[in-house]
Amino acid sequence: MSAPASDARSRRHVAGTALVLRGDDIDTDRIMPGRFLKGTDYAGLEQHVLADERRAARCAHPFDDPARRGARLLLVDRNFGCGSSREHAPQALKRWGIAAVVGDSFGEIFAGNCLALGVPCVRIAGADAERLREAAAADPARVFALDLEEKTIRSGNLVVAVAIADGARTQLLGGSWDATALLLDAGAAIERTAARLPYFSGWT
Repeated sequence: MSAPASDARSRRHVAGTALVLRGDDIDTDRIMPGRFLKGTDYAGLEQHVLADERRAARCAHPFDDPARRGARLLLVDRNFGCGSSREHAPQALKRWGIAAVVGDSFGEIFAGNCLALGVPCVRIAGADAERLREAAAADPARVFALDLEEKTIRSGNLVVAVAIADGARTQLLGGSWDATALLLDAGAAIERTAARLPYFSGWT
């Protein structure tokens, strides 16, 4: 099942203010500490994003800045989301309100887990990445627009190119990023196929 048109469009374009998180190699264990993984679902995880670093921060952490509370784009550095495969990290970021992550590079499994939630991880080259982060850091109200069709981010007269894997981009543009929904929608077809296969029937 392709996502509804409105849902698919929301993955083509992500617009909003931005939150800048500095630091290379921020891993998923830091994004979502293990002690918060005891629940049977993901409810409330957004409260604990980067909990240890927020607690230890000498000044206001970006995720605690009231001016950034509605941010939809997260601007990061190199190798963001490396480490363990815990999907709680992207789940928490999405539930906090992040709709796209923009950085120099990402942990491969983290980027895949984000894609499964319809959250694009797009890459941006060094100088452009720094210009983007500086612009966002300077003005909490500045709006940035990610366009996956054009593969750009625009804000006023600032326009930078972004990169994203072709497969991920195709899924996001076509609304087919939700593999679970695709399987559920294809249930009847799967049952018909299974009925034709001898090793799926005749069991006693």
